[in-house]
Amino acid sequence: MNIIMMGAQGTGKGTLCGELMKRLDLPQVSTGDIFRKNISEKTELGILADSYISKGNLVPDEVTINMVEERLKEPDAANGVMLDGFPRNLAQAEKLDEILAKKGEKVDYVINLTLPMEEIMSRILNRRICSNSECKEIYNLASKPTKVPGVCDKCGSPVVQRQDDSDKEAVEKRLNTYFTQTAPLIDYYEKQGVVYSVDVNRAPTEIADEVYNHIKE
Repeated sequence: MNIIMMGAQGTGKGTLCGELMKRLDLPQVSTGDIFRKNISEKTELGILADSYISKGNLVPDEVTINMVEERLKEPDAANGVMLDGFPRNLAQAEKLDEILAKKGEKVDYVINLTLPMEEIMSRILNRRICSNSECKEIYNLASKPTKVPGVCDKCGSPVVQRQDDSDKEAVEKRLNTYFTQTAPLIDYYEKQGVVYSVDVNRAPTEIADEVYNHIKE
């Protein structure tokens, strides 16, 4: 089963993936996580990706597509994945269909997360994430702060702000890019009959229950 999580930054794609991973036994494949790992390790890919991400731009399709294709060949993706942050445009979506077709697979569900723009901006600017790559728990200064400031409730590691979340102008640029390039993908997948839209202005567990029940049905 292959699921795409679609929604603007800050709508909770990563949080929902975390909830569904426990129930569906599918790995989360996040292009953002892979880029951040490479950026922190200063790999060639990381340096290249950072030159785009730090300015609020998208990484070129060729780099992203090749990276995702290699990730889908790994053993834990044999029974499907939950894609978070990919595809971002029509060219990537068409290429993903080709990649999956080679494996005799397809996109089974596109979960479209919706939220008003004002709430999206607030979530992103207040978002904090555990620096432990094995934890990655997500917090929000306004709605879900840590019990001890700057310390993860789950593992005790430092909680940090992503570099690409700290610049308001860069955040606005990313959101504008999403709504102009990525949102039209909803039409593409609606023609395939796989889109399920969800209002995410509520508790994460409630959202996860609704999506899981939809998939089960």
